[in-house]
Amino acid sequence: MARRDMDGSAARLVREALAYADGLHNLARHLSQNAAQAEDLVQETYARALGAAAQFTEGSNLRAWLYRILRNTFIDLYRREHRARTDGGLDTVADENAPVVQGNAEPDQVRAVVGHEIERAMMVLTDDARMAVLLDLEGWTESEIAECLGCATGTVKSRLFRARAALRERLRDHGK
Repeated sequence: MARRDMDGSAARLVREALAYADGLHNLARHLSQNAAQAEDLVQETYARALGAAAQFTEGSNLRAWLYRILRNTFIDLYRREHRARTDGGLDTVADENAPVVQGNAEPDQVRAVVGHEIERAMMVLTDDARMAVLLDLEGWTESEIAECLGCATGTVKSRLFRARAALRERLRDHGK
């Protein structure tokens, strides 16, 4: 491919990739549980995608490619932080930040507690199961999730089934 064609192709890829910025940020926020870290993850995702633009196959699923880069970037970050920490890494969720509701709670307070409980339940899932659930919530099909995670559709179905069962179990007493 000529240099000029590569530049035009990369520019087109960047334009098309920007359409997925909000979805990538939502996923990064769920994975990292930190707004600043989510922004860094999305920025690093776009930097890696631009650096690997020549490897992208025209006509393939750009969204799945970007989400896979985001996932791999998050895993790289997790491994770096896990090695640097001595207290167990990112799998632990700090309970001291949990909102507490007593007496007659306002709807926003109740939502905050429920949201925190859901986040804690999600953090119990494996990274791949959590990723599958989050992509499912974004409206992805099982085959799209499989392409993003680099596994078979049947694997995605079983991960979603087990993850939903685990979430139901963790949250079952919450609605009572």
